[in-house]
Amino acid sequence: MKITILNGNPNADNVKFDNYLKNLSDLLESSDHTVTILKLREMDIKYCRGCFGCWVKTPGKCVVADDSHDICCEYINSDFVLFASPVIMGFTSALLKKAHDKLIPLIHPYFELVQNEVHHLSRYDKYPLMGLLLEKGKDTDEKDIEIISDIYRRDAINFKTSFCFIRLTTDSVEEVANEINGV
Repeated sequence: MKITILNGNPNADNVKFDNYLKNLSDLLESSDHTVTILKLREMDIKYCRGCFGCWVKTPGKCVVADDSHDICCEYINSDFVLFASPVIMGFTSALLKKAHDKLIPLIHPYFELVQNEVHHLSRYDKYPLMGLLLEKGKDTDEKDIEIISDIYRRDAINFKTSFCFIRLTTDSVEEVANEINGV
């Protein structure tokens, strides 16, 4: 399985988080998976301007010259994507949110009714399964985790895929790897 990990850790001094992802990657690779970790803080990712250029001017590709095209290519060519981030002020890092917003070119601007809700049409036949790995902050509570999880679950509907799990870095690397191996 091809796995992409979007490392939304904005703080290079938080080596514990980065090491956790590296150990997870090594463990998954030992199970014959291909793993790519995108360290988002080392990438040039501009904010989505909401200009609709990715839908109208250059369908499927952001009109802003940044690394979001590389992120989209990795994402859409994966079987599983792990969104990974410390929880900062009750949500994923702004870095992960910014990269997440730049995935919008991967769906069409057109709509359809799904589960009695309006959602985008898919641009591709297949989208990767999604998972979420969070590192709790000192002020993180269960409501924060619930809200983040709900947003990613709903996002999976838009991306015509399944949200498989939410895990915390307090879980062992082996538990998270087993969860991924079971998808």
